[in-house]
Amino acid sequence: MAILIDPPLWPAHGTHFSHLVSDSSLAELHRFAAAAGIRERAFDRDHYDVPVSRYRELVELGAVEVSAGELTRRLQASGLRVPARQRPEKLRRVLLGRWNELLPGQENLGRGLLERWAEPHRHYHGPGHLLAVLEALGQLAPSVDSGRRPRAVWLAAWFHDAVYNGRAGQDEQESADLAAASLPPAGIGPDETAEVVRLVLLTAEHSPGPQDESGALLCDADLAVLGGAPAEYRSYVRNVRQDYAHVADADFAAGRTAVVRRLLELDPLYRTPAAREKWLERAKRNLSAELDAWQLEGPDWLRADRG
Repeated sequence: MAILIDPPLWPAHGTHFSHLVSDSSLAELHRFAAAAGIRERAFDRDHYDVPVSRYRELVELGAVEVSAGELTRRLQASGLRVPARQRPEKLRRVLLGRWNELLPGQENLGRGLLERWAEPHRHYHGPGHLLAVLEALGQLAPSVDSGRRPRAVWLAAWFHDAVYNGRAGQDEQESADLAAASLPPAGIGPDETAEVVRLVLLTAEHSPGPQDESGALLCDADLAVLGGAPAEYRSYVRNVRQDYAHVADADFAAGRTAVVRRLLELDPLYRTPAAREKWLERAKRNLSAELDAWQLEGPDWLRADRG
């Protein structure tokens, strides 16, 4: 475990900045920054921006000097790197481009959906999750060309958390209602609109029927996060907790524990062969580890490990 700092090469605000990162844990990085008196607002998703005036001091406090390239490589290897395209400005452009490919001529509807996804109270259920679901869909059905893909599945991905206020069941219903109201004016026929609504509602329980190929695709893509690397999974749980910041610790712990148990009991957890091959083994490990943490430490386990 090490705190790394690259040379102050990055110009901004009349000076130059370095990047301060950890090669293993955001918890370690936040502790180091707090001890050094670095303000929280200097943190940008996976690093702190620090001015050249503090460079030598931070090295003396223990930050290891590395090149910019070495810092990037080690941050990527740690699993903590947030890709540039997942940062808000780039992410919005990427998603809007995907929407315009999916439903040409309906950019205003896409922009309206993106405004919903980018609401400030969202942490996990934001644009990054939308892109992750779209990319997971692409992995699960890579051989389906754009002319033959089940468009309703992709539209359902865009609408499935379009309404999100931390109210299980109600959010999915209101998201489905939004799809029902928004798609007909965009030229989507009644049968396809009804299919989108049906698929959105499935994401409340993630239990499609055995012959429901479209439902399996969407539910598996929505649950792909469960099969991430351990650091990614911890970040996912922390962000979900922030989405439910209005819920008391004890209530969130009870609710989250119930969710994790239900996911572990799903048989199968993933319905498509590709998802089982890609994510099942690690998803079970992640879920079991989270359940153990809640049972052994309660709400403290999230506070104790910020990375």
